[in-house]
Amino acid sequence: MNQPAFKTKRATNASEFTVSELSGAIKKTVENGFGHVRLRGEISGYRGPHSSGHCYFALKDDRSKIEAVIWRGVYSKLKIKPEEGMEVIAQGRVTTYPNSSKYQIVIEALEPAGVGALMALLEERKKKFAAEGLFEESRKRKIPFLPRVVGIVTSPTGAVIRDMMHGFMERCPAHVIVWPARVQGDGSAEEVAAGIRGFNALSNSSRIPRPDLLIVARGGGSLEDLWSFNEEVVVRAAAESDIPLISAVGHETDWTLIDLVADARAPTPTKAAEWAVPVFSDLASQIDELSHRLKTASRRSLEDARTNLRAAVRGLPRPGDLVALPRQRFDAIERRLSYGLLAITRAHGSRFATVSARLRPTTLLAMAQSSRSRLELLQRRQTAALHAIIGRQRTEFERVRGRLNPEPIRYRVKFGRERFVALSRQVQQARARHLSELRKRLEASGKLLHSLSYQSILARGFAVVRGPEGETIRSVGQVQPGMAMNVEVRDGRFQVEQNGGTTTPRGSQGPKDDGSSVKPRAKPGSVRSLVSGQGKGGGGQGTLF
Repeated sequence: MNQPAFKTKRATNASEFTVSELSGAIKKTVENGFGHVRLRGEISGYRGPHSSGHCYFALKDDRSKIEAVIWRGVYSKLKIKPEEGMEVIAQGRVTTYPNSSKYQIVIEALEPAGVGALMALLEERKKKFAAEGLFEESRKRKIPFLPRVVGIVTSPTGAVIRDMMHGFMERCPAHVIVWPARVQGDGSAEEVAAGIRGFNALSNSSRIPRPDLLIVARGGGSLEDLWSFNEEVVVRAAAESDIPLISAVGHETDWTLIDLVADARAPTPTKAAEWAVPVFSDLASQIDELSHRLKTASRRSLEDARTNLRAAVRGLPRPGDLVALPRQRFDAIERRLSYGLLAITRAHGSRFATVSARLRPTTLLAMAQSSRSRLELLQRRQTAALHAIIGRQRTEFERVRGRLNPEPIRYRVKFGRERFVALSRQVQQARARHLSELRKRLEASGKLLHSLSYQSILARGFAVVRGPEGETIRSVGQVQPGMAMNVEVRDGRFQVEQNGGTTTPRGSQGPKDDGSSVKPRAKPGSVRSLVSGQGKGGGGQGTLF
């Protein structure tokens, strides 16, 4: 019985969805079912922010993995930036990505998974900066003895700045400039780094004086509270500072990465203020002592100079005696100079009179007229030559310009390109045919080698016999009594020995008798196998073939 060409559509009351409607429904179900969650896992596949500023990676544990995304606005506010392999606790909302039918978590907050993870991250950053040489003692500078201006990067509302100002007032009042910055929480690291770079950007000609010394200060706290001073942006800003920098973060037992890169590390902010400026009373006492020593040394130096001057005066001659001899020498030279001037004047007068008699204006005029005529002639010849050269070159240029046409060049380029493509295609086809022919020849040679090989003959039941030196035994005459021979068959080799008697080729006759007596023909020698257990028969001697 023939089946119908089409089937009747079965009636059903199930609703039909488009792909977009179903994806949207799944998205709403996932978002309403989970909402905001806290998820702990290890960051995997993180390659830094995308060109759009968003971050894409995955959170995984030992059995599962979920895709994660951090939008650009959230990434800039994160206190802890994601790194490959870091174990974190992410807070966000679960949603789906309909374009690829997968679910993901949109992270809104990120924190390390415990203090142990923070310490591991801190050690990893410490090794990284140490490998770059940021902690080298050779790059650290000496703190100025008496800075005119001190710049402090800290919170203006905390107790730290009040304690530091009290320390400045007790020791030596100084010009202090405070750069307000948050020292804890989101964005604090960027503000501290901006303070360090802002002080370095000041110039001596600006309205705000450029500090001679910088202090980055903060009170004590936990590792999480001091984490802003372990951020890479703060460490690199401190390393790039041209102004000497003192780190005064936390108590004496606390340490951060900025302490290692700074030029000096103070155990407390108050101690940093004491290191920045000396004690004023000590300076005044030292100045008084140095002033007294300077006055005493100056007085003693003046007395010594006065004594030496008096001794030198006694040894010097009188001024009149010093100039008497030069005056006499000057008078003698003056008399000689007068006579010399008169003699030179007379000699030049006589020479001028002799030369003036030979000078005539007509000679000079004739020379000038001849030079002028010759110059005019050369000018006319040069002008004519230039016009002739220019005319020839213009004619040649017009002739060459008429022959120039870009169309033949374009045609040759197009024809060459087409020919190159055709030749490339022919080369590829010829190479393929050549390789195919070589492959067929190789297969045929392999089959011929296999058919001509003696192993194929051994497989049909034949054997190869070789002498003790490896030579092939091709006749019975090569076999000697007691000779050890190697026999190769299809599945291996074994050794045999010719045992007694003489060997006679097949079809040859034995020795003839002389008629006096009948001697029996010598019994052919037997072959004894030196390898037991090779044949199937039990205990029998093996044969040569």
